[in-house]
Amino acid sequence: MVGRKTLRVRSLLCAALLGITAPVMLPVAIAQSTASATIPRVNLAHLDHLYAETTIGSERVGVVHIYSEAPDFRFAIEPREGFTCVDDVARAIVLLAATPRPDARRLHQIDLLTKFVLRMQADNGYFHNFLWGDGRINREYRTSLAELNWWSLRALWGLEAALPHLPAATAARARTAADRVVVNLKRDLPVDAKGTTRVANIIVPTWLPLESGADAGSTALLGLLPHYRRTNDAATRALIERIGEGMLVMQAGDAQRFPHGVHLSWRNQWHAWGNAQAYALLRAGKLLNRRDFIDSALREVDHFYPHLLKAGMRSAFTLENMGDGFAAPQAQRFPQIAYGISPMILAATEAYRQTGQPRYRTTAERLATWFTGANDAGRAIYDPASGRVLDGINGKGSVNPNAGAESTIEGLFALTALHGTPLP
Repeated sequence: MVGRKTLRVRSLLCAALLGITAPVMLPVAIAQSTASATIPRVNLAHLDHLYAETTIGSERVGVVHIYSEAPDFRFAIEPREGFTCVDDVARAIVLLAATPRPDARRLHQIDLLTKFVLRMQADNGYFHNFLWGDGRINREYRTSLAELNWWSLRALWGLEAALPHLPAATAARARTAADRVVVNLKRDLPVDAKGTTRVANIIVPTWLPLESGADAGSTALLGLLPHYRRTNDAATRALIERIGEGMLVMQAGDAQRFPHGVHLSWRNQWHAWGNAQAYALLRAGKLLNRRDFIDSALREVDHFYPHLLKAGMRSAFTLENMGDGFAAPQAQRFPQIAYGISPMILAATEAYRQTGQPRYRTTAERLATWFTGANDAGRAIYDPASGRVLDGINGKGSVNPNAGAESTIEGLFALTALHGTPLP
């Protein structure tokens, strides 16, 4: 699966969408079996396979290998990036921090994984992403620059999630590092920004990460929320609210009109991966008592997710405002990956947690059948015996048989939530 990390780079996504020269029909329905009452167990065995320890400078740190390739699931290195990254290590921290009563082994892993993230922080307060096999930090490649981007935002979430489980010395370093990120975000995402622009006749905000990055904004919120609980800082609260308000602007459609309340990801595009806006808005709405955030999130869960379950999963689409409704002139059905399914399951389980309405639990369980075989490939994507989550579905009847860190951890995020344990 070498190179799959480039799915996160917006320029490549844009190229893929714009390469479709004719309008694409929305996918036909795929059969959805009634969700099983038994959710597969959470098995961390493959995460343990991916976990390793190394040194940066003179410090022992924990990492997770990005790429694990079938059939023997040996590791690989992406030649432009490296073998491990903050993006996936921070995810692993969040997953392990959600473990009920983590034992000494898990606490050791959380501590060393946190030390890796700390070592990747640059002088400017943001984070480099990738590490080379010889222990050198990749400081040059575009997906490893220390800047306001996905990996720096996910680092914040991981650091805040780790804090309750860390030894005192590591915790002190983690608090300092997280505080530096938030200082940067307050500077680089000013709460008084009010700009908007039009893309395909759709109004989008320009004060989110990457200007209109509601998807990256959702990751920012997942780190800022625990930071606010820890610090009770009014400026952090104001930043959370302003990011959330930007997400509200990115919502389109309703119960009757396509795209049925979805929150766009960036500009006029929606893509499944990282589309955690509904989940983040639910958590922010509950913490800050913002009913508008909760209502906006529930609109997506109530209408867009059932639409996907009926019409068939898809990977991405662009949206155009036609005046009397929205059209999707360019759409992709594949690839489908765990990182595209888990945000929806997290949102649906959070909706169930907050409202107690059984329909949200049912929606989450139906979405989870993607992992157990109710998908375009007709194959189980999660193997509860090994803990492996495959790297996705390439096309009708075709899977990517590898099982890298992102897929495995995102799948385990979903299962953890389905078993009733919230993520930190």
